[in-house]
Amino acid sequence: MATTPLIELRGVHKVYKTAAGSFPALKGINLTVSEGEFVALIGKSGSGKTTLINMITGIDYPTDGTVKVIDTEIFKLQEGRLAQWRGKNMGVIFQFFQLLPTLTAIENVMLPMDFCNMYNKKERPERAMHLLDQMGLADHANKIPSTLSGGQQQRVAIARALANDPPLILADEPTGNLDSKTAESIFELFEDLIQNGKTIVMVTHDNDLASRVNRDLTMADGLIVQDRQIEHAIQNDGAQAVAQETAQ
Repeated sequence: MATTPLIELRGVHKVYKTAAGSFPALKGINLTVSEGEFVALIGKSGSGKTTLINMITGIDYPTDGTVKVIDTEIFKLQEGRLAQWRGKNMGVIFQFFQLLPTLTAIENVMLPMDFCNMYNKKERPERAMHLLDQMGLADHANKIPSTLSGGQQQRVAIARALANDPPLILADEPTGNLDSKTAESIFELFEDLIQNGKTIVMVTHDNDLASRVNRDLTMADGLIVQDRQIEHAIQNDGAQAVAQETAQ
């Protein structure tokens, strides 16, 4: 596995101001994710997982600390420039899909290309159709999201996340609203992306899926309380053996 750091967080705190007072969602997170890693972020609700993902994507700002992604201190960028930078370098996948309801599947996939002015106008629909075809959705390209199943909408969302060929994919509970069979097919797509050189950080409550990644991070009370590298041994008959896990 490559060791080039793609994500570096140093001393990241996030404090929310609420009517009841200050709430510390993150308490000094230090984290490095290397190129080519498949990382699962696990923990109970309220542990800080989504807040941490929002720090990495630049959707939310830290109260203190530095966030460096692909050699860029993202919070030093102005907001408009950050949005453009994010669109070119990250694919973000949400639990509730976040597709624009009045646009067709192919139009949703073309949005990041249009926003970041990636590829020329002729190439954009061709690339969007290619990505939908990879997701098994070529026949649904001209349908609006409400006519698609949850699994199909999530595949459109993944195609959209891949539109600008970003090196980094961030996914917040991407299988949380899907049945087990569809969740398995989505996870297999992620495994294919890793084989093709992408880096993925995925929030999940599914321990079975989390056991199949390269590394899992357990969060509790705004802290990373466990960081495990997972080695998956392959038996001679080709079956996957029990993963050997090493706590760090």
